[in-house]
Order: sequence, then C-alpha cells, then structure tokens
Amino acid sequence: MKSFVPILALCCALSSVHCELFSAMADLEHLVYAERALADNLANYISQEEIRLQTLKQFTDQLTEKNSEVGNRPGQYLANPVNTFLLLKRLTADWELLEGLLKDIEGQALVHNITVYKGHFPTKEDVTGAAVALFRLQDTYQLDTSTIARGEIEGTTSFPTLKAVECFELGKLAYNNGDHYHTVLWMEEALERLRGDVESIIQRADVLEYLAYSTFVNNADEVQKALQYTNELLQLNPNHQRALGNKNYYEKFIASDVRRSQTKGDLGEDPSGVQRPQEDHVLPERQQYEKLCRQSPPKNLQMEKRLFCRYAHYNKPRLFLAPAKEEVIFLNPKIYYFKDVLSHREIERIKELATPRLKRATARNLATGKFESVLYRTAKSAWLKDEEDKVVHNINQRIEDYTGLDMSTAEELQIANYGIGGHYEPHFDFARKDEVDAFKSLGTGNRIATFLIYMTDVEAGGATVFPRVGARVVPQKGAAAFWYNLKPSGEGDYSTRHAACPVLAGTKWVSNKWIHERGQELRRPCGVSEEE
Repeated sequence: MKSFVPILALCCALSSVHCELFSAMADLEHLVYAERALADNLANYISQEEIRLQTLKQFTDQLTEKNSEVGNRPGQYLANPVNTFLLLKRLTADWELLEGLLKDIEGQALVHNITVYKGHFPTKEDVTGAAVALFRLQDTYQLDTSTIARGEIEGTTSFPTLKAVECFELGKLAYNNGDHYHTVLWMEEALERLRGDVESIIQRADVLEYLAYSTFVNNADEVQKALQYTNELLQLNPNHQRALGNKNYYEKFIASDVRRSQTKGDLGEDPSGVQRPQEDHVLPERQQYEKLCRQSPPKNLQMEKRLFCRYAHYNKPRLFLAPAKEEVIFLNPKIYYFKDVLSHREIERIKELATPRLKRATARNLATGKFESVLYRTAKSAWLKDEEDKVVHNINQRIEDYTGLDMSTAEELQIANYGIGGHYEPHFDFARKDEVDAFKSLGTGNRIATFLIYMTDVEAGGATVFPRVGARVVPQKGAAAFWYNLKPSGEGDYSTRHAACPVLAGTKWVSNKWIHERGQELRRPCGVSEEE
C-alpha cells in the first residue's frame, strides 16, 4: 500500500482547493498528471502483488508436493532424519517468511485461521535440536556430509536432497552453538552445492564469511586455508570490515609462527584438516560406545560356548502354556533376552495410553539430586500405573513371572519415545555410593535390576550397548532385555554401564521397569562378600 501514498497526497491537495475544476484548464491539466500517477502506482502495486502471489504459489506447491510424498505413511517419511529436519524448518523459518507475505485483510484472516494449528508448530529450538541430532548421527555413524545432504540414510526409502541454502543454515546453526567443527563441514558442503545452484538465495560471500573464521577456530593449523577463504571473500567484497581484520590477524599469526599447544606429533598423527573436538573423540568410552553403535562386536568364541536359550516356565502356572523364550546373550554382566514378551495389541494399547502424556525425559543431576532435561538424553517419556489399565497390570505381572522379583516396590512402567537422533549416552541405572539420597523418597532401596522392552523394530541405529564389556542388544519389536544392576552383595555392578545409541532411521519406542531392592530379600538372597 505504500505505493499509493504519493497519489493520495496529491488527491488530498487537490481536494483542498475550493473551486470548480472544470472551470479552468490549468486545474484539469493537473488531473491528467494525477491520473497518470495513479496508473503508474496501480501498475507497480499489481506487479508487487504478482510477485507476492507467485511466492505464495511456490510455497503452496512445495507443501502439496511434500504432502503427496508423505501419502498415508508419515512414519515412513519421517524415518529419514533429513526429512524431519526439513519439516521442522518449513514450519518455523519458512512459515515466518510466509506470514510476512499475508498482510492484506484476507491474508490476515488466513493467518488467523491457521493459528488453530500453530499451537502444534515447532519452535526455533526444535529446529536447532534437529540440527544437533543430525550432527550427532553424522559423528556416531561416521556419515559423510555429502551423503546426508543427498538424503542417503541407511534404512530409509526416501532420499530428500538438501539445497545450498539448507546446508548453509545447518552450518549457521552449528556456528551459533559454538560448534565450529560442524560449521566447517556444512559450510564446505554449501559452497560445493552453490556451484550448481544458480537460483540460490545465498551468496558465496555469505558462506565464506563463516567458513573462513570457523576453519581457523576449529584447527589453528589450518590458518593458511582460513586466509585463502578470507582472500576470496575480499575479492567478492573488498570492503568487508570483519574479513579485513581477520586477514590482518591471520597474516600476523603465520608470520610469528604461533601455533596451538596441540601440534603435529602429540597424538602420533597429522592434526591438519577438519578436527572433531578433542573431548568428543579421544575418550576411550566414547570411542567404544560409538563403535558398538555402528557395528556388532567381534565374536567371543569362549563365551559363546557357554551361552544358551530355552523355553522356561519358572514353575509359574501362567507360563505353562506360554513359556518364556529366554536367551542368555552375555555372561558378565549376565544379560537375558526374552522374545515375544509383548503382543502387537498390547504394544498399541501402551502407546495409546502413553502418547497424550509424553514429556521430555529427564535424568538426575548428580550435584542437586533433582531430575532435569539434559542434552545427553533426548526422548519423551510417560509413566503408567499398574491399576489404570489391565494391559499395564498384565505386563507388570509378566515381568514378575519372568524375573522372579517382586514388583510391588518397583517404579511405574516408563514408556519412552525417541525422536530424530534420539539417544541416551552411557549411564548407570543404579545410584552410586556418593548419591546417598537418590531414591530416598521412594523408600525402596536402590535399583536392583532393569527390564527393558522394545516396542518397535528400528530401521537403523537405536541399539542398547554396554561400552565397558562390548555387549550390544539390537531392538526387536516385542522382545526385552533384562539384567541386574547390583551384585548379590548390594554393591553396584559397574559393568552394567549402558547407553541407547542414536536412532539413525525410523522410530523407537521402549518401555522399562526399574526394579528396587526392597522386597527381594528372599527372592535374591544377599552374597557373603562385596564382590559376590
């Protein structure tokens, strides 16, 4: 509407003249110019409206195309984490741009109608979380950046391609999180994709600005490369003040031969190139954890000779006709694997009960003792009471029959659903000696055992791994893993430290029962020594 301001001002000026316009030719000539200005303004307005409507049409076509891809199988579409990231991006950053185009009365009415759904729209924090999840998958499963950008994720059937601008946005999200390692990886990919993207809304200079600085911060030994990127940026924009300052600094850095304390030879390898942050990859547990997530451990023939499987009823009448399908898959710690613990009908009922209550899963803060959301555990969980549904009661009874342990002092059945890259880093289920008040409020002692039920097959990733001993359990719908967290003496078994690997493709639902010490005195008698 701004284009109408001049003509409206002219009309107002003319209307303030209190005389007949038809009586003087001079006044009529002014009207000719006014009409011409009106036509020019209308033409300009129509042109702007056409551009706006064309943009809206492109966005609508994009949504229609994506929805046709999804069809009636949203789960299969969202199995690819790249699709999940793009969906979140469309409903945040892209939607904000769209709202800006809907400024007229009818457009505002449309925005008002859509606000009904906006309560379920993702936030910018969701987009950042999805980006961090992609970085986590990239690191854990050693995925090449270009492979992710092509949407080629193991276990998926759709292959969405990221454009240069989307790679740039991922790099920018990493930069804003202080993650210069992934900034470099994704800005390099954006630069590569700009070569064939003539319609991109970002410029090469935009990418170079982030890439140059992050290359140096990530690895000071790459200062020559950072200077090269900076010089290229200055060729495109000679007056770029930050680039001029950085160029001066890099040149002085090179001239004085200053290097970080981490120099070639300290780790027995050349530190040049893009470096993953040291704290992420040099810890032995982290290396073992990620390795187990990627592949099964080598076979231990000596141990495998002692493993077995069987049908067992444990003298429980309920199991005489439908015995437990028990398998011992690891000896130290002893990990049991039960197949067909839950039926499809039971799983669907549990998911139905849990879904409306799902909230971000928490972990105990060792300093405060309080439960809070943490980056090392990304999932949503809900708790189901024994008495609220027959299916929940039956599951608890079945766990008692399988384990021989008393469920009256166990925690409620916890249901967890893992989203994009959902994981839980290495942790113990039991409270250590320095966590004296961990379960004080429950009054049921420590967590003696864990019964973990897998409620979905996972297309790729999502295994349960025990980094200290090299054990790995792959999710299988309806199956369960069981282990004791405490030794018979009541001491914690530190070999049970375990983790939930990031979900690479698909969705992961689990339910678990944390069983406590109280009530197990006669069911699992104490040992006579600490090590027993």
